[in-house]
Amino acid sequence: MLITITFILPGPTDSSASVCSCLVEGHQGETGAAMPQTKLVFLLAMWASNAMATELLNICMDAKHHKTKPGPEGLLYGQCEPWKDNACCNANTTEQAHEDQSYLYNFNWNHCWSLGQPKLSDKCKKHFVQDTCLYECSPNLGPWIQKTDSSWRKERILNVPLCKSDCQSWWNDCRNDYTCKENWHSGWEWINGTNLCPPDSQCQMFGVIFPTPKDLCERIWSSSYKYTEDDRGSDRCIQMWFTDENPNVEVARYYASQMGNAGRDRPNIAVMLSLTLVATLVHQGCAN
Repeated sequence: MLITITFILPGPTDSSASVCSCLVEGHQGETGAAMPQTKLVFLLAMWASNAMATELLNICMDAKHHKTKPGPEGLLYGQCEPWKDNACCNANTTEQAHEDQSYLYNFNWNHCWSLGQPKLSDKCKKHFVQDTCLYECSPNLGPWIQKTDSSWRKERILNVPLCKSDCQSWWNDCRNDYTCKENWHSGWEWINGTNLCPPDSQCQMFGVIFPTPKDLCERIWSSSYKYTEDDRGSDRCIQMWFTDENPNVEVARYYASQMGNAGRDRPNIAVMLSLTLVATLVHQGCAN
């Protein structure tokens, strides 16, 4: 006999799910018709792999200012504007992202100014604004989201493959600006809610603290980014900023297909329930 099996394959958005139906030959046994387990396991593996990869797409991380789900925003401010059609941030977050010291994290980019050095140049600041917009707004970082035990967020990004030219431009435009630390995630002296250089540190040019573009991209946010030899247009690296259609959608899709659910440890409830249901059917047999 033939048994019809239907799987619903989730898409990156609610409206893009697809249905896959197939016929599987069953055997008539003493207890009725039973589905061949080898064929079922193969079909189920294909379905589960697709579902797990899709789980990594079009999502927001569980962090301080992120929305729970990405969606369109009527207006995003300044350099965060490219994400307005599908964003994990809101307008107020993007406006604050452009401030020298905003309420978002009370982080002061001009931490060497109080020690007699110039403020961050506009051309350097531009890259940090774009970095903030990518972090706060992008729904395409799912393959690199990991759990963290931070007091202010439950998830972070790790080893996001940043395009080569983005790292190089960031480094070129900031190498003559000043900082006192190579890891901006920790180790600051916090006084009155403001990050200050540690007492034993010294303000030096970015080009000294970060001798190469790779050093800057990988060290400044404790391996949030990974320097790559891939570049814009390759669909293999994340662009920090863009002006036309979001190129990072295809990049995330490529890496999600490579890693399945390995890059993200949120349980995929839909997959787990479906596996349980089909396992039950296999055990009990499918009656006509």
